[in-house]
Amino acid sequence: MHPPIDTDDLDVALDRAAERLRQAQRVAVLTGAGVSAESGLATFRGAGGLWEGHRVEDVATPFAFQRDPALVWRFYNARRANLRSVQPNPGHRALVALEDRFAQPEAQARDVSGSEPFALITQNVDGLHQAAGSRRVLELHGSLRRVRCTACTYLVDRGYEELPDLPRCAECGELLRPDVVWFEEMLPVETWKEAAKATAECQCFLVVGTSALVYPAAGLIDAARDVGAAVIEVNPEATSASRRGGLGLRGPSGVILPQLVQRLV
Repeated sequence: MHPPIDTDDLDVALDRAAERLRQAQRVAVLTGAGVSAESGLATFRGAGGLWEGHRVEDVATPFAFQRDPALVWRFYNARRANLRSVQPNPGHRALVALEDRFAQPEAQARDVSGSEPFALITQNVDGLHQAAGSRRVLELHGSLRRVRCTACTYLVDRGYEELPDLPRCAECGELLRPDVVWFEEMLPVETWKEAAKATAECQCFLVVGTSALVYPAAGLIDAARDVGAAVIEVNPEATSASRRGGLGLRGPSGVILPQLVQRLV
């Protein structure tokens, strides 16, 4: 377990974080909306309980889709359209570089357990991690790129192409829905198992751009601490995650993460 470290010296904190990464054989990263916000995407959770100007009850629950699927689809199509004009930022690319470092043959040779050396666990549904080049991305809340049928097993990646207000399944003709996890829904079981396993096996756990308020994802921070992993938080301000101990690196992920990765070279 690592006690909280209170330091105003970012360089010292970065050096400490880099040392903890060097000592790790396996690393897990949890990212949230703050990473995507640096690419120009609005965070889903807004002021006053609104989600991009809509009440969550109107656009992001199974009941909302049952009551007014056209409204829900207009909301998600607007989010999909917004993604056509944004690009990964330096924070996304720094995480690719971090994955590359731990995926190197010499790094894997040090770990005889056979476990994957790196996992990027994200609450984001925008696909910007994959667009940047990240390979092992565990999408806890699904993906805006994918749609699935409400009646059969049809599941397909439609990218960010424009969809009708009420898109239909190519196989059975029933209504499609976004392949995202709405409030009141369970996380995808296999993805969650993989994320929990990666957390339980890591020696260093990074928390990046998330307020750590949404569960069960936020519980991974405690799970990492429970196995003795070094926890490093990258956020512009203190969050709920900050109160759980670990090393805090204060600043935007697009500024902090490239500096951290550079120290590992």
